[in-house]
Amino acid sequence: MTNQEEFISEFLDEDTVKALPKFIAEPENFYEAADAIAVAFGAEKGFSKMPEDGVDKLVISFKNNLTLLIQKTWVEKSDIALKDELLYRLEKFITEDGWKDSYELFRNIINQAVFLMFGQSTDSPDFAEYSMRIDPEFGIFWWYISNLPPKTEWSEEKSRVAMMVGMYFLANY
Repeated sequence: MTNQEEFISEFLDEDTVKALPKFIAEPENFYEAADAIAVAFGAEKGFSKMPEDGVDKLVISFKNNLTLLIQKTWVEKSDIALKDELLYRLEKFITEDGWKDSYELFRNIINQAVFLMFGQSTDSPDFAEYSMRIDPEFGIFWWYISNLPPKTEWSEEKSRVAMMVGMYFLANY
């Protein structure tokens, strides 16, 4: 077990901790691992097999909650342009077609939103532990997001599921 896995094990059960590397590594049989992570965020079992109308509602809730979070985050005057750009990129993301093609944009939006909330500390190697200590639920989300690869060659379906898990947390945060 890595140091990060040992630390996260203080907050999550072993099966959930092991689910993330399984999810990332599996090209096709990733649903069970994704569901284990989603359940840690409060989703029901079978999350990854959500019907299309449920996915549509999830995307809308994600957009609404993240927009509110971005708008309500107090920022320095120098970061106002970043905040506006982030809201624009979120709108662009929502209107994109194709999960695979929008994966990098999704990760970038999440990273920038977390940067707005926490500042440059997000670049620190200690940020994962810090976020876990101040808000374990958010820390688990950050553990998930920060372990996703920045770029992938994942299928449309795996990209969809990866983003849905992250969206679920933020839609309910």
